[in-house]
Amino acid sequence: MTGRLFGTDGVRGVANRELTPELAFRIGRAGAAVLTGTAARDRPILVGRDTRLSGTMLEAAVAAGIASTGRDAVMLEVVPTPGVARITVLAGAAAGVMISASHNPIEDNGIKFFGPDGFKLSDAEEDAIEAALDDDGGLPRPTHRDVGIVRRDGNLRETYVDALVAAGADLSGLTVVVDAAYGAAYDAGPRALRALGADVDALHAEDDGARINVGCGSTDLSSLVGRVRALAAARPGTHVLGVAFDGDADRALFVDETGEIVDGDRVMLVLARDLKRRGALANDTVVGTVMSNIGLERALRADGIALERAAVGDRYVLAAMRERGHRFGGEQSGHVIDLDRNTTGDGPGSAIALLSVVARAATTLRELAAGLHVAPQILVNVPAGDKSVLAAAGVVAAIARAERELGPTGRILVRPSGTEPLIRVMIEGDDRARINALAHAVADSVRLALGVADRL
Repeated sequence: MTGRLFGTDGVRGVANRELTPELAFRIGRAGAAVLTGTAARDRPILVGRDTRLSGTMLEAAVAAGIASTGRDAVMLEVVPTPGVARITVLAGAAAGVMISASHNPIEDNGIKFFGPDGFKLSDAEEDAIEAALDDDGGLPRPTHRDVGIVRRDGNLRETYVDALVAAGADLSGLTVVVDAAYGAAYDAGPRALRALGADVDALHAEDDGARINVGCGSTDLSSLVGRVRALAAARPGTHVLGVAFDGDADRALFVDETGEIVDGDRVMLVLARDLKRRGALANDTVVGTVMSNIGLERALRADGIALERAAVGDRYVLAAMRERGHRFGGEQSGHVIDLDRNTTGDGPGSAIALLSVVARAATTLRELAAGLHVAPQILVNVPAGDKSVLAAAGVVAAIARAERELGPTGRILVRPSGTEPLIRVMIEGDDRARINALAHAVADSVRLALGVADRL
């Protein structure tokens, strides 16, 4: 690995090639030394993982690194990422570690840390861990009785399931198809919903790391859509819904009673309205991202709720929420954060929250989400390794022209990709043909500034 080790969500790479057990040992060792500080010796570091085949290898390496500093490591085994965050707080642990690559392919894996407060680390904390990797001689290496102990405690997982159930309403009368993506929520997700009375039809709900995220889960909703429609047709009069998690279950997407997909924007609308009605929406504000559809902004405004936008990525949404004292936010992708429930995106928690709203309202998810009219959105990607092209006079002028033409009926966002050498041009508005022409005009201005005349 080159450059900064930590990316937007921990350390990731192809397991055993980029993310090797040797590196995982060093990360566990450095993370334990940096994060535990003066924490009492009896406060362990918790280690969870998803179902990936490489998970046990990296789990062992991380735990060995932790123990080598004199800190105990407690293996939670297979548990959702939000479970690690929640259990870290409930158990009074010194820190938490999750081994997962979320929605990435099966060959990938990753390592992310949570502080004792259950929040992901700041850039400064990650930088400190990276610095400690290069200064191993300065890290503790105790002997005799001071060596850390590695032990397993699957019972701690129950505290997360119990918290999920405690936050839910009576779901009897709902049939819920749960696509667990062969991932971290294969057990906790269906079990918590059953405990609340739902009739659960579990799909891809096995501990099978060879199939995690493969043609299933929140990255491929086709099988979930098919199962919801089939059950609804086979059981007339039954209230059938679907939820899909990703590999580490920090996000969830839904399928309504007609088999239509309900994305993160619609989930946020339904939950925000419910919080507002109950007087529980702090500052009457939702934090979304620059990619949240303008239709969400309009629907929220109609209910007296403001939408504040953060950069793309749940860590930026969370940072804005904490900085400004907001309770609730999320992304189209299904990351939904409710700080009264958890400190990070929580797929099973979102499922229980949304289904509880449906159950209490005695109506359908389709009806609850109907108030969001998605504005057409055009996205044009321009290959460009030089981000400074956005300051070119021609590009600035083209963006200004588009903004004037859109007026208050739409919006334009031109930004460099955070993961690829691309300039992304996104325009939303009510007239698809018009915004398509504007998006390509701005994209052409970028290409012209780059010296590329032909549209790619």
